[in-house]
Amino acid sequence: MDLDTVRTIVAAADAGQFQEAAAELAITQQAVSKRIAALERTLGVRLFTRTARGAELTIDGQAFLPHARELLRVAERAVASVHAGRRPLRVDVIASRGAASGLMRGFHRAHPDVELDVLMLFDIEGAVAAIRSGAIDASFRAVGVPGRPLPGDIASARVLDEPLQLLTGPAHALAGARSVTVAQLVGHRIWMPGLVPGTEWTAYYDDLVAEFGLTIEATGPNFGSDVLLDTIADTPALATFMGEQTRLVWPAGHGLRRIPVTDPTPVYPHSLIWRRDNPHPALTTLRDHLGSARPDRPDSGTWKPAWTRR
Repeated sequence: MDLDTVRTIVAAADAGQFQEAAAELAITQQAVSKRIAALERTLGVRLFTRTARGAELTIDGQAFLPHARELLRVAERAVASVHAGRRPLRVDVIASRGAASGLMRGFHRAHPDVELDVLMLFDIEGAVAAIRSGAIDASFRAVGVPGRPLPGDIASARVLDEPLQLLTGPAHALAGARSVTVAQLVGHRIWMPGLVPGTEWTAYYDDLVAEFGLTIEATGPNFGSDVLLDTIADTPALATFMGEQTRLVWPAGHGLRRIPVTDPTPVYPHSLIWRRDNPHPALTTLRDHLGSARPDRPDSGTWKPAWTRR
């Protein structure tokens, strides 16, 4: 249905005269009459009757009018949804309990006036495709995996190097340590069922294993963090890695330990990626916020894969 015609119907109903409606719409009175007549033919009903005072809605016209107004409101919302600065900033954080989600919560606290849509997309290919299509504005990813460069129209900026911690149950051999070195982890079974081939985090841990001779097992189905925590708590032979800023809650009886890893400290590189020509003003606000909030962490004493980029 032609929106100009719908707009003409509403203007004529509000004015009560075709002439006044024509003046409001900056068209001729003849154009108003033609638009209304064309819609009446399409609908098969009369919408207006001519009177000495101008034009009045028929019963069918009165039934049609509220729907016509709603059509115009929907059209306005549709335009606003893609108008830069008027629609929410859409950002992928991968998972609700990870560091990226925490970064976005910090941004929301600092800029409560910025409307946000927070999404969780699994793989980097899907995230990049969503950015390029305009479905989302940005995503948090580890970039630079060998053989998988970002497209030229996608920009990136490193926003956080997150230290890894070892998570153990109370009976694990390392549970009492204040910190553990990477060398001390050799020979211990580190269980990470969430590692999926082809993801950037699996590429990260593959390099960590190759560099330091660690044993990381990704066996068994991934039933989520609750089952992972239950298993680590009950199995003295197993430990797992988690990011320093990962937010997990477990029953007090689990007695789990989060232990810093040192000499060197493996850090996971989080970057924000976005389309270079994205005009959303809140995207610039987000990038500035993340840049100013990034902790000043020296590279000395840390480890990250060679493929990560500054």
